[in-house]
Amino acid sequence: MENEERRDRQSMRKRKKPCLFCTERGAVIDYKDVARLRRFVSDKAKILPRRVTGTCSGHQKILTTAIKRARYLAFLPYTCD
Repeated sequence: MENEERRDRQSMRKRKKPCLFCTERGAVIDYKDVARLRRFVSDKAKILPRRVTGTCSGHQKILTTAIKRARYLAFLPYTCD
């Protein structure tokens, strides 16, 4: 009985998403690339966390800085309408 429950829990685990920027070697995070940055921002203009987007910690820090710069220069909104 215990083994069945354990197998069920293990099968329900999801695989970790690979980092988009690590898999694409030529991908550069730039605050002027609004189309790419919008994929990492929610409908309410919040920055999506690593567990949702699948980015690694190093790229998440760079991504956060780029989104904040884009907001400051009014490329991205601070809040939704």
